[in-house]
Amino acid sequence: MSENYLGCNIPKLGFGLMRLPQKDGVIDVEQVKKMADHFMAKGFTYFDTAYVYGGGASELAAKEAIVQRFPRESFQLADKLPVIDIKKEEDMEAFVQTSLERTGAGYFDFYLLHAMNAAKVEICDKFNAWDFMKQLKERGIAKHIGFSFHDKPEVLEDILSKHPELEFVQLQINYADWDSENVQSRRCYEVARKYNKPITVMEPVKGGSLVTMTPEVRETFKAANPDASVASWAVRFVASLPGLITVLSGMSDYDQMVDNTSYMEHFQPLSDEEYKTIDKVVGILRSVPTIPCTACKYCVDGCPMQINIPSIFSAYNTLLVYGNERGAKSSYKMATNDRGLASACVHCLQCEAQCPQQINITERLHEIAGILEE
Repeated sequence: MSENYLGCNIPKLGFGLMRLPQKDGVIDVEQVKKMADHFMAKGFTYFDTAYVYGGGASELAAKEAIVQRFPRESFQLADKLPVIDIKKEEDMEAFVQTSLERTGAGYFDFYLLHAMNAAKVEICDKFNAWDFMKQLKERGIAKHIGFSFHDKPEVLEDILSKHPELEFVQLQINYADWDSENVQSRRCYEVARKYNKPITVMEPVKGGSLVTMTPEVRETFKAANPDASVASWAVRFVASLPGLITVLSGMSDYDQMVDNTSYMEHFQPLSDEEYKTIDKVVGILRSVPTIPCTACKYCVDGCPMQINIPSIFSAYNTLLVYGNERGAKSSYKMATNDRGLASACVHCLQCEAQCPQQINITERLHEIAGILEE
């Protein structure tokens, strides 16, 4: 199933190239080739990479596995400008030329300002990135220009109202985040629809969290449809929304590719009964006791060990709610990359004095250290 947006008729499943399979610590290009062959053979055509993915390794893999092996007009390639790394106007052109060289694509079908939020809007204003994007389209380097987004709906509204030249938006949407107070997927989706912007969806399985899942959730899905994979429920939930260009899945092995294409090749939107199953699962997820951190960050400023407490709690909640140990440990590693470990807590209790939720922070940090630290 595909629909025409921006003059492109694109099937509803896209191949995200951020979490590619690894072999001996590097991308397994031969497996990526096999995955790309299967993807294209099943009629799918949209590939998504970025300047920063794998430190450039993703773009190089795209060149070797896709660009050099298929006619250029037979697929769409999306790439992204690393806004966070712009230090002067000239950097933008350098980033684009590097991406063109790495991918060998000649042009990008979709080119995005990467991971936009309020802080990056200021960067784009300072270095005139908005006009630069328009110029890329005028020069034929980008057929369509847009942005990926990670912030509140009010920030999205501000961008879309001020920059109508941006043709599409990439949003994080999944059934777990649909009514989340933090991610606010539904409200962001509604803002994009208000401005008639077609949407590319990222994180339909929430970084893998909606694939691992707890036994109770897996049994709920199995009871509704014994033959459907857990991942299929998440991807089909998103793909059932109107106004989408495609749904990106960051497939990391051939088996995932085969599964995703099996139910998306002849995609059917969710039925009313299937939506009820999704609602039941969301209810199960919300019933799991978690650390009630709202990420206000009042606890962070005075911490003598510079522990990123909200991000650590978020990582742990991932484990509690979804049973995703790998994802939780990965998030914990990022949260502590340049900050203190949970085990570094010296029990000064200044954080607890600042916490509006009255969380026993030091006790929870000790608990987390015993579980998420290697």
